[in-house]
Amino acid sequence: MSQMHQQAALSNCPSCAEPLESGDRFCGACGYDLSASAAPSSDTPTLTMNNGSVPRPSAPAEDEDAQGAVWPRAQQQDATAHPSGTHLPTDLPGMDSDGSPLPSATAPGAPGPGVRFDRPDEPDEYPLQAPDPRVAAESGAPGEPAAVCVACRAGRVDSDGYCENCGHAQPRERDHMEQESGPVAAVSDRGLRHHRNEDAFAVGTTALPDGSAVAVAIVCDGVSSATRPDDASLAASRAASECLLAALPRGTHPQQAMHEAIVAASHAVNSLAEEPASAREHSPHQNAPACTLVGAVVTAGLLVVGWVGDSRVYWVPLDRTAPPARLTEDDSWAAQMVAAGLMSEAEAYADERAHAITGWLGADAYELEPHTASFKPDRPGVVVVCTDGLWNYAESAEEMAGLLPPDAAARPLHSAQVLVGHALDGGGHDNVTVAVVPFPAPPQGAGSA
Repeated sequence: MSQMHQQAALSNCPSCAEPLESGDRFCGACGYDLSASAAPSSDTPTLTMNNGSVPRPSAPAEDEDAQGAVWPRAQQQDATAHPSGTHLPTDLPGMDSDGSPLPSATAPGAPGPGVRFDRPDEPDEYPLQAPDPRVAAESGAPGEPAAVCVACRAGRVDSDGYCENCGHAQPRERDHMEQESGPVAAVSDRGLRHHRNEDAFAVGTTALPDGSAVAVAIVCDGVSSATRPDDASLAASRAASECLLAALPRGTHPQQAMHEAIVAASHAVNSLAEEPASAREHSPHQNAPACTLVGAVVTAGLLVVGWVGDSRVYWVPLDRTAPPARLTEDDSWAAQMVAAGLMSEAEAYADERAHAITGWLGADAYELEPHTASFKPDRPGVVVVCTDGLWNYAESAEEMAGLLPPDAAARPLHSAQVLVGHALDGGGHDNVTVAVVPFPAPPQGAGSA
């Protein structure tokens, strides 16, 4: 019996008893799949073995039927809805598709007259409908459930990150990231205008040869006009962090270790230009992958910063009566105009060319000029390492200090969240990434990663 004949013969929905029209394939009231039910007839009932997944829109939200019985997953996929509301598996021996016993004239285990064990042909296409999220979640590879759309909560997410049902783009893993490693913490967010997060960070702690603790924070900002800026920032942050965490325990001076880390990050980004890229991601007219980098190394008595580009480091004393300070100088058009005495800082940063960078990591960079500097603060404080996604909304050191919570040294993750929230509240025009590092570094073992 074809599916079309089954549908034409049904007058009421087997699930909710709603009257049906000729040719209906799904119940308009409850969404029940009418192709799963055979029309009642006077001849021998037909049993169809169905090993595929049948969406059950009318099923309860949990994995149990209306009477509270929990069905195994394998049985749920082959279940049809009985008019009473109980879902019965269609492949149980001796049971018809409507839940009634088959005629007992046949021997046990032997198919009765008119019983078919073949599967009806699949139609060329199905009508558009939202699939059951439980079925969608089970349709992936074993041990790897398929992701379900965060928007419609029903469609399956394809390999490109879009819902197959409603087309909604799914959040990427890097859209919002938070990490706390001992006394250092960082938060990164895509912002409100960009379609992806091209920032990256790396934080960690280790010990110097004398056993004292040291904290490391690296923040990178992908150059949007370049190819694969998100890959560039990720590669640079990882390479710099790994280099620092390997060099410092060997006794390398923190300022020299920072210089070497920036060089290692540069090599990591340069290598991306040598990798084959898909036609969608690369063309001869695009720049090589590129990013900026800024970092800080905090020990018990020394603060070292390093940078290439326009991401920044700020110093904020715990005693807010003492002045805060910006510890880096931008590699940017605006900074060059100010340094040359051609413009005031206010005039330069008001110009549309202000954020054009003059230094970056990447194969297209003119030359690599790592900047490093060492400081010995005379009082406790907090180091803020950030991209321009934050300092665009708090450019001066005084503004940054005014945003930082008073307990920033004790709650670095919370403080980073507050600073990112300020940028989002201000418009979130760019990706925003912030790392917060208390100074001095606490003794080794006091919450180190």
